[in-house]
Amino acid sequence: MTAIVAIALYTFREAIRDRILYLILAFALVLIAVSHFVSLLTVGSEVKIVKDVGLSAISLFGLLTTVFVGVSLVFKEIDRRTIYTLLAQPVHRWQFVCGKFAGLSLALASSVLCTGAALLVAVALKGESPFGLVPAVVLAFVELELVAAFAVLFSTFTNPILAAVGTVATYVAGHLSWSFELLEKRMTGETGKVLCRVLHAVLPNLDRLNAKASAVHDIALSPGYFTTAVAYGLCYAVAIIILSCLIFERREFV
Repeated sequence: MTAIVAIALYTFREAIRDRILYLILAFALVLIAVSHFVSLLTVGSEVKIVKDVGLSAISLFGLLTTVFVGVSLVFKEIDRRTIYTLLAQPVHRWQFVCGKFAGLSLALASSVLCTGAALLVAVALKGESPFGLVPAVVLAFVELELVAAFAVLFSTFTNPILAAVGTVATYVAGHLSWSFELLEKRMTGETGKVLCRVLHAVLPNLDRLNAKASAVHDIALSPGYFTTAVAYGLCYAVAIIILSCLIFERREFV
């Protein structure tokens, strides 16, 4: 456990030193601030526009943070040859992977905390209670955690470019998981139908973690939905990290 904490803190410190992270965070905060003023020039509910833009900014810039920081977590250690020094210590490979994921999670939590707080303030300035947005922000963080798990998974066996492509593709496919059922009905061959079923079963359903529409329109989530969605996202992330550990255990370094 000590090794995981040490690696997580090292990864977090390394992530927050990355200038690209501050640039992404700055863009998100500026976008939320600008939405406050743009809403004054639009027709419709001003606060709904602020909520919509703010929640979208949290998800989008959180994804960018995951891609730019997460996909190179393992590759950097291999490229710098520091992986040999780390693994020469009494550190197991699964501890290394879990520590990297925990460090990335801390970086994501910091990003979501800053952007989420900015959104709550922007909504409060519109004269509406911002606390109804908290479940949507929490679910957005859980969604990013799940995507980050895939980023770590891809980083254990491929280079950063392919890992980035795989992470973004997983994010897009996760929000389009409903389309696999429609595609299956239009398929004529049995092979295509089976492939659609497999993809629908394996890929995460990120729409289950998207509560933006409910938050924007002040629609209460159904009883138990929040707890079930959080459990789904975290359990899925844990499963992906376990798979990452198994793959990294078998990887050989030249």
